[in-house]
Amino acid sequence: MTVHTPSLLEKAALVLGAFQGATPRLTLTEVVRRSGLSRSSVHRILDQLVRLGWLDRDGRDYRLGMRLLELGAMAAHHNRLRRAALPHLHALHERTGHVVHLAVLDGPEVVYLERLGGTADASVPSRIGGRQPAYCTGTGKAILAFSEETLVAEVLRAGLRPRTPYTLVRPRSFRAELARVRERGVAFDREEAFRGVACVAAPLRGAGRAVAAVSVCGNGIHRELERLAPAVRGTARAVWAELYGPGRAAPRRTAECAAAPALEPAQLDTMMSWLRFAEWM
Repeated sequence: MTVHTPSLLEKAALVLGAFQGATPRLTLTEVVRRSGLSRSSVHRILDQLVRLGWLDRDGRDYRLGMRLLELGAMAAHHNRLRRAALPHLHALHERTGHVVHLAVLDGPEVVYLERLGGTADASVPSRIGGRQPAYCTGTGKAILAFSEETLVAEVLRAGLRPRTPYTLVRPRSFRAELARVRERGVAFDREEAFRGVACVAAPLRGAGRAVAAVSVCGNGIHRELERLAPAVRGTARAVWAELYGPGRAAPRRTAECAAAPALEPAQLDTMMSWLRFAEWM
């Protein structure tokens, strides 16, 4: 019988899992007892987590660090976004018959929080939790067009590498494309990320920056993009109204993070689930 030896990542998850409970502070001995790991392993992992900001140390006690609480706040926000969007995404998928995405921006990449589509849509290579470069995707361009200049500059610094012959790789052309997105209210991806796959996306926003984007994608739907655009825009507006009400601006990220220390136990459970989910992203 083969005995499974936990990996370093699994050991770190056990250490963090020890903090799931009513006691916010734990000693080294308490973490050892709750995790079931050796004292030397726990001591080494605790030191690394403190250096990374995932845990804080106060004398002999350890507690969840600000970095971990910030991630928990963002996870709770993303879960709320997905719950609010899901009925509207299903309606959009039924109306169009194509793959529907809900995505957020993470640095120079988009992360898919939701993907709706059947086995017939396997030609669109995306998955929940998957990532794609923002510059060549409809959702990425829809968010970037209504984002701060620092985010656009970060994408340009990361480089506009050609994914297909149709990918925009010149910064001036890319900025001009973002200007067109602001004028139209939708972004198009015409085989810029994958050959044969086209998308139309709309940002989730009020009067300010975009917090996410909704898209419809399919293989060979290039001629349908303009026809699909109003439905995608309407879905984005409906999701926004569900979240914040019509005409309201999104709360700033700094405000979300400032509220992080007040997370309830249920939100901490959500946070830990997100961290497990993030291991394979």
